[in-house]
Amino acid sequence: MILLDDNTPALLAAAGAQNAVPPILKDEFGQTILAQDSITRTVADSLKSMNLTDLKDVVTGRNTIIQDGLHALTELTVSFVPKLLIAILILWVGMKLAKMLKKFIVRTLEKRNAEPSLKTFLGSLVDVLLKAMIIIMAMDVIGIKATSFIALLGAMGLAIGMALQGTLQNFAGGVIILLMKPFKVDDYIECGNYKGYVRAIRIFNTTIQPFNGRTIIVPNSELSNKSIINHTKEPILRLDIVASVAYGTDLDRAKEVLLQVINDDPHVLHEPKEPVVAVSELADSSVNFSLWMWVTVEDYWTVWLRIRENIYKAFYANGITIPFPQMDVHLNKN
Repeated sequence: MILLDDNTPALLAAAGAQNAVPPILKDEFGQTILAQDSITRTVADSLKSMNLTDLKDVVTGRNTIIQDGLHALTELTVSFVPKLLIAILILWVGMKLAKMLKKFIVRTLEKRNAEPSLKTFLGSLVDVLLKAMIIIMAMDVIGIKATSFIALLGAMGLAIGMALQGTLQNFAGGVIILLMKPFKVDDYIECGNYKGYVRAIRIFNTTIQPFNGRTIIVPNSELSNKSIINHTKEPILRLDIVASVAYGTDLDRAKEVLLQVINDDPHVLHEPKEPVVAVSELADSSVNFSLWMWVTVEDYWTVWLRIRENIYKAFYANGITIPFPQMDVHLNKN
């Protein structure tokens, strides 16, 4: 008998043996053994069934299967490597551009004196979105279709948007307010039923404090979608006051007294225009004068409170009657 290793049956099969390989036996040392006559018969049958070309291919290694495999590998390398290089280039250039664009947006917001929280949030949001787009482009170049991935992200975004509809509206309103700046902190604004000084502008809401010291928290969606009166946007404001006198009063004298009250106030400006006093209405029980005067934003409420007191004192000192509602009642004897 002949001692063979464990690869003997595989070599015989590779040689093209058509008959079945004889049974494999193990000796006491665990080595594979075959009967000598069985080996001789198997090799002879294999040589008979092989032609010269097959034997040459086996010896030289030019097997058709190997050639087909090498050809397929070459085609894959030639077609895939350029795409891989292009994808790497897209990733490298795209990441650089995303970083530059993020810095540009942050610098632009800094020039507009935007809130620090807004700068950080918008910079991070733009950075993430751009990087996601770049990765999807690179995947598409190398042949990985990202259509289903994009559809999944879109469905998730739609579901989240519907669940957080009100919150997202407030967020969008906060971004608009912080970017467009229709008002700023310490401005006195009026929006619907809300009036007061702006104390804080946040991403989702704005805090307003009226004269009574209360705190009003208004959703930003309401402030961004409704008309707003900003009373302190300009540095100089016109203060309008109405003063009434009784019928029968000397109007020229009353006008002189009112002009004197205005001119005596140190906070009333004579630019951009001189103060104006004119009869504006002949009411049921009084003749009404309109007083137009210009003051700074800082002095507006000081003059607003003080001027009325000074008008009353001046009218009283000059014998000018301040009217009150009157009604004439005529009685019929019948």
